Amino acid sequence: MTAGEARTIALRGPDFVPVLDGAAHVTRFAPSPTGYLHLGHAYAARFAHDAARLTGGRFLLRLEDLDPQRCRPEFAAAIVEDLRWLGLRFDGTVVRQSERMALYRQALDRLRAAGVLYPCFCTRKQVREEVAESAAAPHGPSGERLYHGTCRGLGAAERAARIARGEPYAWRLDVARALERTGPLAWYDVRAGWVEADPAALGDVVLARKDVPASYHLAVVVDDAAQGVSLVTRGEDLFHATHVHRLLQALLGLPVPRWYHHNLIGDRDGRRMAKRTGALTLRHLRARGTTPAALWRMLEAATAATSACAASAGS
Repeated sequence: MTAGEARTIALRGPDFVPVLDGAAHVTRFAPSPTGYLHLGHAYAARFAHDAARLTGGRFLLRLEDLDPQRCRPEFAAAIVEDLRWLGLRFDGTVVRQSERMALYRQALDRLRAAGVLYPCFCTRKQVREEVAESAAAPHGPSGERLYHGTCRGLGAAERAARIARGEPYAWRLDVARALERTGPLAWYDVRAGWVEADPAALGDVVLARKDVPASYHLAVVVDDAAQGVSLVTRGEDLFHATHVHRLLQALLGLPVPRWYHHNLIGDRDGRRMAKRTGALTLRHLRARGTTPAALWRMLEAATAATSACAASAGS
């Protein structure tokens, strides 16, 4: 394999392992066991590992296996195996979200009691169709069209009647009402600095469905607090999700970590590596005889090349 087979997409400059106030970071690597790990996962895992180890902290492994239709035991086992092959040792036992439903239900109950959730009876298909047909549909930070609150204005009697009839529904966060309770919020990203929270930019996100009783947004906030994560490291594609996470932390009275949204590893065409696009897996590389040392050298070369290009473009 050559360095040209993968490259780092640097949106805000090169990555660096953060040392903040001499703190020992507690970090986590939290993949979903819906496929085998690829090069992007390796980069993310090593970054979280190094941020913990170089500050005398702890590196945790959490499996985000909330989706019973897509998550499989063989992928979960392969994640642990691949991390060991890479030489990345995690602390403690593996945490599985599928075993933590009671915690998510408690958090959801608190949000309902606070009056910041509402039942949404729209199906995914209806939401897509309504958004597609509405020229005035709000847009998110990545240009995506957002849910425009069809069920937000339903009265209490209608909501109760529809639930009593057995209509399926999801719980959405009423962002405007939530912000009335919390007031202005901010969060700290090591690369971006202090960021004013703008959860409305993502609309009224779903926090739970019948088939998946906790969304990514709710589960990750609850788990990071429960595990004592002090530095959340993840790809910069999740930067905007932090607006919602900061709001949920304030509503639930949870401790606020710092964040580091690192570069993404892209393929030769510049696309973000993802399972759905057939990204090159670590299992495939191992079968080809690639060693962990060779893999790290390749990723380091790709990162250095991209940083050099970014510096040259800015000069």
